[in-house]
Amino acid sequence: MQTPINIDPDYLRARLKALLAIPSPTGFTDEAVRYTARELERLGLEVKLTRRGAIRARRPGAAERPARAIVSHLDTLGAQVKALKDNGRLELVSIGHSSARFAEGARASIFSTKGIYRGTILPLKASGHTFNEEVDTQPTGWRHVELRIDALSRDRNDIVQLGIDIGDIVAIDPQPEFLDNGFIVSRHLDDKAGVAIMLAAIEAMQRGEIETPVDTYWLFTIGEEVGVGASAALVPEIASLVAIDNGTTAPGQNSDEFGVTLAMADQTGPFDYHLSKKLYDLCAEHGIRVQKDVFRYYRSDAASAVEAGHDVRTALLAFGVDASHGYERIHLHALMSVAKLVVYYTASEVQIERDSEEVSGLRGFTRQKVEPARQSLKADEPDES
Repeated sequence: MQTPINIDPDYLRARLKALLAIPSPTGFTDEAVRYTARELERLGLEVKLTRRGAIRARRPGAAERPARAIVSHLDTLGAQVKALKDNGRLELVSIGHSSARFAEGARASIFSTKGIYRGTILPLKASGHTFNEEVDTQPTGWRHVELRIDALSRDRNDIVQLGIDIGDIVAIDPQPEFLDNGFIVSRHLDDKAGVAIMLAAIEAMQRGEIETPVDTYWLFTIGEEVGVGASAALVPEIASLVAIDNGTTAPGQNSDEFGVTLAMADQTGPFDYHLSKKLYDLCAEHGIRVQKDVFRYYRSDAASAVEAGHDVRTALLAFGVDASHGYERIHLHALMSVAKLVVYYTASEVQIERDSEEVSGLRGFTRQKVEPARQSLKADEPDES
């Protein structure tokens, strides 16, 4: 593909800001779905929703098969009311896997049958003037925090009168900051940044009238944080699925806040050899910075699709995130890099034509034949031959 890719950074930032402003913990994603679906329709795509709201948008290509899919998730971490406490506060359980360490001090919204209440998540011993050094020595965990409601709430009966009940969804404020140097700091960048990347890639393709050899499906799921992900969003035409999610920039990891991080494996095993190689080669061909990584404690929409029985090739493109599932930080450079790669990928020629059929014979099947490595000897090393 020779056409230069022009991702609009202002569009990408604007979509990310808008998405972060919409609370969407798993189980409370309707408004995020509505926003995203309307934007996809505005961009000219055919949009369909599953019963619960996963989005499947199709951009036609020259052929229907073997279709490609790009996926990210609209749901975020959050909490639910576990119990109404006698002191007028709320016990919480986490939605998704996050540490209560990051929840302490966070502002939050409680979605009750009588409306939205505001509050703060606090440790059980929050006042140093009362508990002295115990504020530093108390345990960390969801059993050791409570939500203080910003309403008259002195006991359990007051909570009942407010209309707050067990099971109500609690959304933690993202508190986003978009810095002039390109850094973006916020909660819930996982995976609203991935959604913004996909929208920016689509916008660039529509604006540039970029043609693709096969149909591309743009999938937005609503249950990734609890392990459901893309399990019910695929159609039989899809042969390959590329997930976009966060890469953990932490000690022992090779992810980076700049460029593309190509995940080679997560806790469910290796990603597809051929699809991952194709994505890596496209980075080299188009001058996109890329680094590889392996994640031990990580799963994505791709994993849930395969575990649900979809026989598709999978890969994972990541934007480096510092302090994932906490108060996260990313850089616009990574978002732009991933968006460019997505466009180059969807516009690239199909290499494995056999993938157009779900089941076929050996003819056209892939190879993983690698020539033996040959090490060149330095001048000062003896020739053992």
